[in-house]
Amino acid sequence: MPRISAGLLMYRRHDGKLQMLLAHPGGPFFKNKDDGAWTIPKGEIEPGEDLLEAAQREFKEETDVTPTVSFIALTPVKQKGGKIVHAWAFEGDCDPSATVSNTFTMEWPPKSGRQMEFPEIDRADFFDVAAAKRKIKAGQEALIEEVDGMVDLT
Repeated sequence: MPRISAGLLMYRRHDGKLQMLLAHPGGPFFKNKDDGAWTIPKGEIEPGEDLLEAAQREFKEETDVTPTVSFIALTPVKQKGGKIVHAWAFEGDCDPSATVSNTFTMEWPPKSGRQMEFPEIDRADFFDVAAAKRKIKAGQEALIEEVDGMVDLT
């Protein structure tokens, strides 16, 4: 059975352009990665958990922003590793430099026996559609395209 994640894609209209909020994964594996490494704020669901509730929880945990608006269901996508991502879009705004993420612990460096704590996301930012499609992890581009196709900038 494939792993399942749920997340939210915040978008805004800014200076006549559509922008998407993406998150950069924290931790040592992503430290020097940029294009193709960003993601929507998301996380794996708990057994029996409502997907939209999980998406809202994960967004709050990873950005410290509480979305309080209506959500638009997007078509689920399948990432290269087989994980299925369920996502919802919503219009909102925040100061990406003020986002605060929860943390995770892992052994680092490998085989050192030392446990280190890292933020799940180390930064977030808004990107226009072209940049968002370049920055986002393979398999999630369709989420950007779907929101781009539904938002009217006029």
